[in-house]
Amino acid sequence: MTVELAEGEHYDVAIIGAGLSGIGAARHLQERLPGKRYAIFEARAALGGTWDLFRYPGIRSDSDMHTLGYGFRPWQGAKAIAEGPAILRYIEETAREAGIEGSIHFRWRVTHARWSSERGRWILTLARTIGADGTKTTGETREVSCSFLFCCTGYYRYDRGYTPSFPGVEDYRGRVIHPQRWPEQLDCAGRRIVVIGSGSTAVTLVPALAALGAQVTMVQRTPTYIISLPSEDALALALRRWLPAGLAYRLTRAKNVLAMVLSYQFCRRWPTLARRAIRASNRRELPSDVALDVHFNPPYDPWDQRLCVVPDGDLFRALRERRVELVTDRVERFTERGLLLASGRELQAEVIVTATGLELLALGGIQLEVDGREVEVSATVAYRGMMLSGVPNMAFAMGYTNASWTLKCDLTCAFVCRVLAYMDTHGYTRVTPRLNAAEIELRPFIDDLSSGYILRARDRFPKQGDRRPWRLRQNYLLDRLELARARLDDGALEFVRERAAAPLAR
Repeated sequence: MTVELAEGEHYDVAIIGAGLSGIGAARHLQERLPGKRYAIFEARAALGGTWDLFRYPGIRSDSDMHTLGYGFRPWQGAKAIAEGPAILRYIEETAREAGIEGSIHFRWRVTHARWSSERGRWILTLARTIGADGTKTTGETREVSCSFLFCCTGYYRYDRGYTPSFPGVEDYRGRVIHPQRWPEQLDCAGRRIVVIGSGSTAVTLVPALAALGAQVTMVQRTPTYIISLPSEDALALALRRWLPAGLAYRLTRAKNVLAMVLSYQFCRRWPTLARRAIRASNRRELPSDVALDVHFNPPYDPWDQRLCVVPDGDLFRALRERRVELVTDRVERFTERGLLLASGRELQAEVIVTATGLELLALGGIQLEVDGREVEVSATVAYRGMMLSGVPNMAFAMGYTNASWTLKCDLTCAFVCRVLAYMDTHGYTRVTPRLNAAEIELRPFIDDLSSGYILRARDRFPKQGDRRPWRLRQNYLLDRLELARARLDDGALEFVRERAAAPLAR
């Protein structure tokens, strides 16, 4: 569906991004504030965000869909750990059923957002895009405005993933692929494929490639904690047979949230016991000739980095069936035929997949200005993990790092709607988080994970504080209780009444 975009158009709310969080934001607005006029601007030609962009074999969720799914729309799929295409269909159906598609402007990327206190609004510069990732532009631009800006861009950089600088890569005669740029129609059957990496992308790809008939070697520099979970939730399926769909979903969601929170707290409070439990589980699933202490013994505690989930133990099964070889070593260099490892072993490969991580990008790379002053995002502090200090009428959706993304995004959307309703009730036109930096200790926005992709991007994201409402808590249960009842006149949010905004010249 193509929706025309007129120069100078004004919206009550502009949502940036039509992925999982952007579609959720639109649905919350429609339900809670039906009088608000909104638009969604999506740089790509399709909705779905990550779940439409990433096309590598086996792509799936690493969280269960009863918590990754929206709170307002039950997940009805058979699998709780679902494949990417099923998740994309879920997002598309949500947008279609709620009539959201007609408010999405595809192939328009917001490059600049300028707040004008004189006009009491944001002026957005949009560039027309081409290409699959929505980062290349045609030169055509538009300007529109909005009263409130809601960034639902996720935090992945879409034009490229992260690949270290490997010596000798120019000598290699085979094909090098990053999962974020997976080629269509790649025939894997019978090919020798080496996957470099040990994170969630690698442990997803490796068994999927083996199932396609490839001879797969997974090369990891550092082991990762890997746990096996059933792809289907037996209790959820049973509840669906006996209870209304909405009630069954809420009960399953509550059960999974509680399990998620308790599991995380157990790992953080008693890391030695958690390590033993994970290792015992790995030992039961591995063949005797795969050395547990070599390949499944991370040099850090559980949840210092994200745990990797394998549905129905597919990676362990592939190892038992000798369809996958696991190598823990350091890549010395690329050779003409494959990889030379630090141990001196050479791995021959027709295809090398660099599942070495992603690049993070704050707010989709949008350049912000407030009254002519450029906003350096890394110099701001996040209010409740969703608004920026000193930046008026703006919020962003960012999910949890230790739980399902959508849990936090749902809470964020509900809170933003509360703020907008409060402003309407009291006649306010502007809301700005204000911080006295001398009162709190600042720390990185995400400070509970030591993963490389997090550490590489710390200087691109806002800070957080050491106390509420500036502290970013990775705890859904506490956030849900607090955000639902938190006073909006808390001394950190500054509400202002201004005169009516002047329209943009057309």
